[in-house]
Amino acid sequence: MLGSKAMSWLIWSLLSAVFAAATAILAKLGVQDIDSNLATAIRTSVVVVFTWLIVAIRGSSTTSSSIGAKSWVFLTLSGLGTGLSWLCYFHALKLGPASRVAPIDKLSVVLVIVLAALLLGEKITPAKAAGGLLIAAGAIVIAIE
Repeated sequence: MLGSKAMSWLIWSLLSAVFAAATAILAKLGVQDIDSNLATAIRTSVVVVFTWLIVAIRGSSTTSSSIGAKSWVFLTLSGLGTGLSWLCYFHALKLGPASRVAPIDKLSVVLVIVLAALLLGEKITPAKAAGGLLIAAGAIVIAIE
């Protein structure tokens, strides 16, 4: 049975999936007639403004001096990874159908399972291994359709 903490992350994860699905469809519609890099820049600008607005409204901002060097390094690297991912994703959407691009993009789940085990010491349980294999198989089946 899932506890309240598990339900909290599960609900947020499901909401993330819903918004990611909407993003794929909206991005495919938006990128059709423009350069994919420009489309990514527009989307990123909206995300930047929106997230800073949320920080301001919630009052969760802090001074940059109170953020440790380790956090700055890893968040910067994460931001670079996000940017590269979005550039590749939008270019893929420009070239291919959203219904095939999005599942391949979700192979990131399989990579996270492996990297979390290697770098973070998380256990690969039989359920995680089976789920990862099913995700990979599904993405491959959809890709070679």
